[in-house]
Parts: sequence; C-alpha cells; structure tokens
Amino acid sequence: MRKFFSALILTPVAIVFIVFAVANRHFVMVSFDPFNSANPSVGVSMPLFVVIILAAIFGVMAGGLATWLRQGHWRRAARLHEADARHARTELADFRVQVASASRQAPQRLPSPAPASLGYGASERDKTGATL
Repeated sequence: MRKFFSALILTPVAIVFIVFAVANRHFVMVSFDPFNSANPSVGVSMPLFVVIILAAIFGVMAGGLATWLRQGHWRRAARLHEADARHARTELADFRVQVASASRQAPQRLPSPAPASLGYGASERDKTGATL
C-alpha cells in the first residue's frame, strides 16, 4: 500500500520535472562577478533547469540545516530526560528486588486503617463544604 501511494505521488512529480527540464534546456551563464557581466572571470554556462534545481536543492539543505540547529535544545532535553528515565528504571528495578527479597524473608503486616466515623464531620467535606 505504501509503494502504491509513493508511486501515486512520485509519478506526477517526475512528469512535471521532465516537462520542466525539456522546456528550459537552453543554456544560461551563471556568474559571481558583479563588475563585469559581459565577460565574467568566474562563470559557468549550464542549462536553466539545472540552475533552478540546484537553487532548490540548496534552499532545502539550508532550511534543513537551520531547522536542525534551531531544534538543538529539544534534542538536548530529550537526551537528559531519557537519562533520567533510565536512572528511574534502574532504581525501580532495584526497589522491586529489595521488596521481593524482603517479602520472602519475613512477611510484614500493614497497620490496620482507623475505623471510619459514621457521621458527617468537618473532615468529610471538601473545600466547598460538599459532603463526601
């Protein structure tokens, strides 16, 4: 199913890409010399679709890098929380071992709860005064 959806998306994108490349195959001069545009010292002649696609690839990479750098604090927090969770899991495992060994040695009885009163006292009401 996933391959079908991938093909469903990628086929039209590939067709648009091929049509774009065929329509823009004339050569353009790409130069980084702002002073001499007629005869640049550093220039490359390439098809227009290559220039546009390279610019898009550069933009996607720059955006990805900016996003990755911006989310650094979230990755650092995730590492810290994962270390805390790992530490808590080991403490819990140690506690379970202690409880299991203590229960095997001598069973301890829990104290019996205090008898509940039958009346409605102040302690049996919530903060708004409703009876519990």
